[in-house]
Amino acid sequence: MTRWWRLALLALVLAALLVLLVARVAWERWQAPLRLPESGLLLTVYPGDSLRSVAERLQAEGVLPHPELLLLWARYHRLDARIRRGEYALEPGLTAESLLALLVSGRVVQYQVTLPEGIVVAQAIAILQRESALESVLSGPDDARLLQLVAPYEAVEGLFLPETYRYERGDSDLDILRRAHRALLEALEQEWAIRDADLPYASPYEALIMASIIERETGVPEERGEIAGVFVRRLQRGMRLQTDPTIIYGLGDAFDGNLRRSHLQDADNLFNTYRHDGLPPTPIALPGRAALQAALQPAAGETLFFVARGDGSHEFNTTLEGHERAVRKYQLQRREDYRSSPESP
Repeated sequence: MTRWWRLALLALVLAALLVLLVARVAWERWQAPLRLPESGLLLTVYPGDSLRSVAERLQAEGVLPHPELLLLWARYHRLDARIRRGEYALEPGLTAESLLALLVSGRVVQYQVTLPEGIVVAQAIAILQRESALESVLSGPDDARLLQLVAPYEAVEGLFLPETYRYERGDSDLDILRRAHRALLEALEQEWAIRDADLPYASPYEALIMASIIERETGVPEERGEIAGVFVRRLQRGMRLQTDPTIIYGLGDAFDGNLRRSHLQDADNLFNTYRHDGLPPTPIALPGRAALQAALQPAAGETLFFVARGDGSHEFNTTLEGHERAVRKYQLQRREDYRSSPESP
């Protein structure tokens, strides 16, 4: 009997040692870094992916040698159904445990894209569609989804705030513009609430139109307030704005870089502020927050005219006589690199 007890005890000890050995091997495998390249690896979890499908994909790529440990651990802790879709950066040194924590956290790779101030919606869409991590779903500025987004406004121009936006792989150009539109409406509401008294705007939308003109008129940030002051005083006195960027916007693709006398005389161009009173029918660009502030808190003064010096800045005058002298000085003897407004982004 004693012999059998000894054999049984020996068997138990061996079994315990075997369990300990298996546990130790499993633990070492669990804690071992994944087999990642030195540069790391981008892992995409697609909608509908399960933890098992992700683990098997990593095993096939030689990254996760023992997916069963990951699946057992996740099932035990009830994490297997909690992974989130997106693109993840797997860095060298990552273990199976930290991989699972990452997939559950949703800390996906973040990208960013900048929409510069003063561009038009068509340019904004082009910028977004050059982003390889963004899905391109829009056909252009006339896409029905954009028109629906900005309703009740009837035109999309100017209704998106130029800013830097962060996004994840799988987001779309429409997603970014949806956020940009919301940001524009919020900024416009805030600036309208603290506007100066007695401005010649019937609505926030008219202030937005003015802000877009200011944005296109000057490449010098410090001039925005003074440009706004000139335009506001002209409107208050019943004077036409007579600003080139509005004409250029109305010409669209027909503009070849040269603004001609015939363009200034063209009354069919509804954006021709030399021939039409008041503001043009829509914004002419995407104005930034500073342009909104300038339109709603213009600089005080008496200037009514300005002329481009050719370097993006302007000379301001209170009289037509002084303005005509400046025109002769700066525009009749133009430099080769002359420009009257900011360079196109």
